[in-house]
Amino acid sequence: MRVLIGIKRTIDANVKVRVKADESGVETANVKMTLNPFCEIAVEEAVRMKEAGTADEIIVVTAGPEEARQTLMTALAIGADRAVHVIADQDIQPLAVAKVLKAVIDQETPGLVILGKQAIDDDSNQTGQMLAALLGWPQATFASKITLGDGEAEVTREIDGGLETLTVKLPAVMTTDLRLNEPRYASLPNIMKAKKKPVDTKTVKELGVDVSPRIKIIKVVAPGKREAGVMVESVAELVEKLHNEAKVL
Repeated sequence: MRVLIGIKRTIDANVKVRVKADESGVETANVKMTLNPFCEIAVEEAVRMKEAGTADEIIVVTAGPEEARQTLMTALAIGADRAVHVIADQDIQPLAVAKVLKAVIDQETPGLVILGKQAIDDDSNQTGQMLAALLGWPQATFASKITLGDGEAEVTREIDGGLETLTVKLPAVMTTDLRLNEPRYASLPNIMKAKKKPVDTKTVKELGVDVSPRIKIIKVVAPGKREAGVMVESVAELVEKLHNEAKVL
């Protein structure tokens, strides 16, 4: 079975994000970028499937500028077999990403598609669901365990009330939660091997996808600074502060 993974290039999780002076977005110039952590979990899960003999080939796909190629190299070093880089110099929103992925999926015909449940930059949590709708495939989001069977998969999902287990027919779209696995570190030999793995380059125009934005961002502002906490001597004092100062009672 062929497994396709959609990945995204994001600001490194350890970098302090700064808002641009004109409030048009966040500063990305001279900022360390890396593979989105949830996408990394998706790649790791696919590699484990291949190691277990349930997957034959792993394809990673990203849509972004030329710099996004390095993100593909990271995924290839973890264990993906080949990559598809869809060149997109403009910012593309979740619906456009889903359309790009659908176009690639139509060409590659995978038996399973795995995405990170969200990207840590915009936290949209939309692409997986939109992709499943465009494909007309079953979906299993927030997966914390995936067990592949004959033509189907059993997925344990993280939900507000705890865990939910369901069975979906393949092909299907799945999105990963943090508890699914712990990604491995790419070894130096695998990093060197990744440079020799095939990377197919396409353009949005070649795929015939409309990536024009559907959402207009008015402005981006940094969250306000939180006030320091205070110690109270009694429950009565706590209730008084919640009622008179916090205005929550």
